[in-house]
Amino acid sequence: MRCMPSQIELYEAMSLLSSRMVAAARGSDWDSLIELERRIAGLRNTLLAVPEDSNAPATDSAHKRALIQRILEDDAEVRRHTEPWMERLRQFLGDGTRHRDARKGRASVADDASAAGFGT
Repeated sequence: MRCMPSQIELYEAMSLLSSRMVAAARGSDWDSLIELERRIAGLRNTLLAVPEDSNAPATDSAHKRALIQRILEDDAEVRRHTEPWMERLRQFLGDGTRHRDARKGRASVADDASAAGFGT
């Protein structure tokens, strides 16, 4: 039977993956970024199942804080690279929606005009 990893081990693994996410985001390697995010999510779910070790030394607490801080910094760096891409995607998809809405609007006006006998 395999024993469950400690919280520190999970945070260390998450920190390692988050630094790889930064490299993937900088290189616009979206497939790797998605896979790494999926792996971090799995570790996070495992972390939620691990009970807090009340007997852990104080150094573990400081190390845990440092790891969390590093993960948050990596997350901010990933967002710095992904948010401009996401905004371009939103604009692209939004433009398509606006064009579809405009076509629907024109079709509706044409249908109304035809129903009123203006197109015949």
